[in-house]
Amino acid sequence: MDFSTSQIIFENRRDAGRQLAAKLTEYNEKSVVVLAIPNGGVPVALEVASALKADLDVVVSRKIPMPLSPEGGFGAVADNGTIILNEHEVKRLGLSQQQIEYEARKVREKVKQRSMLYKGDRPLARLSGRTVIVVDDGLASGVTMIAAVESVRHRGCREIVVAVPVASAIAMKEVQPVAGKVVTCATGFMPKFYISDFYRQWHDLSDEEVVQYLKQWRMRRFSR
Repeated sequence: MDFSTSQIIFENRRDAGRQLAAKLTEYNEKSVVVLAIPNGGVPVALEVASALKADLDVVVSRKIPMPLSPEGGFGAVADNGTIILNEHEVKRLGLSQQQIEYEARKVREKVKQRSMLYKGDRPLARLSGRTVIVVDDGLASGVTMIAAVESVRHRGCREIVVAVPVASAIAMKEVQPVAGKVVTCATGFMPKFYISDFYRQWHDLSDEEVVQYLKQWRMRRFSR
């Protein structure tokens, strides 16, 4: 579905995950790993993995905030050290290489901490020869997703699919060249795009909530 104005189409992230899973039925019970981008992508991915009977893991990717305007971002860092920059924003902001490295270094440390929190000492999921579906709760600029995709590309995936409940048209244009396939329930063409506008219930997930979701998943898998 394409939208020129924002509309609520998901009750919450779990509902968004169920609707997204309905778009991915071709991958049901195949050799698939669903990789969630924390924090907001985890409950979405949990529903997708459950519906597809797939494995679930996380790939930590965080935006690099703009100096003095942290709600925006000019790039992203993934958990293997991959850095993706939005060159248009870097140029617009007039950032020096020193500023870029300073901001990226701070985010890299946060990514490392979150990766340890979410993954602990568990080994990385085996991706070689398998389809990898990278899931988030939405795409605004797409730069965080691109960093996540690039970080797993070298791990021998058979196919990389990006799956999100909603995306801006700008983000779709940026992400499509780096992913084998992009699946979404809705695409927004409005000039000001906010992922939260498509959700009735929305809040920023805490690290504690993410840990609980992952524990819930492991308990469910163990009990089968």
